[in-house]
Amino acid sequence: MTTVKISEVQKLLNAEVVAGKDMLDEDVYSAFGSDMMSEVLAYVQDQGVLLTGLVNEQIIRTAAMMNMSCIILVRGKQPTEQMVEMAEDNMLVLLTTKLTMYETSGILYTNGLNPAGHQYV
Repeated sequence: MTTVKISEVQKLLNAEVVAGKDMLDEDVYSAFGSDMMSEVLAYVQDQGVLLTGLVNEQIIRTAAMMNMSCIILVRGKQPTEQMVEMAEDNMLVLLTTKLTMYETSGILYTNGLNPAGHQYV
């Protein structure tokens, strides 16, 4: 299984690190993009990255519950101060990129990050 450092994800997306600056050396295995947290709960099976355009505390709670390492807010969305605090408390990296979810997904996929919910040999 291919892994990618969160620091590499940040560079690939020209993303701003909003929370979790000390965790950029962590490895991630997969990514999942959705604005529906019920889909994240249903399909995410391994440690990875959540791509979303939502800006609310529920994305932090969902990512923490699913043992995810990193949340990427797409389309230039900015988190609230409460979200930043929650991400730090839950040891999550929180990034924001100006790219769309489609662009972000394509860049991560072509650079070795697997889609969440799929099993690879």
